[in-house]
Amino acid sequence: MSHKRKRGRIIQLSSRQLELIELVKKHSPVTGEQLAEYLGVSRPTLRSDLSLLVMLGMLDAKPKVGYFLGNTFRASNEPLQRFHNMKVREVQGVPVNIPDTLSVHDAVITLFMENADTLLVVNEEKRFAGIVTPKDLLKITLGNAGAATIPVSMVMTRYPNIVTLVPDDTVMDAIRKMSQHQVDCLPVIHPPDETGQNPLVAGWVSKSNIIALLADIASASELGDQ
Repeated sequence: MSHKRKRGRIIQLSSRQLELIELVKKHSPVTGEQLAEYLGVSRPTLRSDLSLLVMLGMLDAKPKVGYFLGNTFRASNEPLQRFHNMKVREVQGVPVNIPDTLSVHDAVITLFMENADTLLVVNEEKRFAGIVTPKDLLKITLGNAGAATIPVSMVMTRYPNIVTLVPDDTVMDAIRKMSQHQVDCLPVIHPPDETGQNPLVAGWVSKSNIIALLADIASASELGDQ
């Protein structure tokens, strides 16, 4: 792994920052006020995000003109264009699945063993049933001595009350949903079939997946500028 690749891997961008980059690509030059309007937030809310992106060289700005893509991306538009067209199926990872009969105690162990932030719950037909987060598990266990034996089906957030993706969604669809719903990861499901059963799990997209992808694009653009 090259030094530039390592440097790219440590970039910690939020979903909103990723969306800002895409908005600037589409509308540059664009003012901070316009970006705030696109995202439905106040201008001061974006100040720290825009400052970070400028510092990283991902965006540049000119007084009375606005923001445009920085040196990191201007060198080669091809990697960025590929990012714009990329599908969820190209970046999705393998989620940590647990059965809905698993106890809360075992779910906690699984979280630690797998170093996972969220667990996907499947029913006996291996179809998507819901998700369980550390917060869900903490709520049920605090002050409840018998909580450890409760099945996760009693504490999970159930499908379809969950924001999801399908493999043919774009990566930008994923970024927009993460930003809109303030989540760092989304389940990827196969479109529901005609049986009316819950869908099958296809994968998982997290903010770290997208950051890694963006780091690769930044590295490719920097190399193209040499």
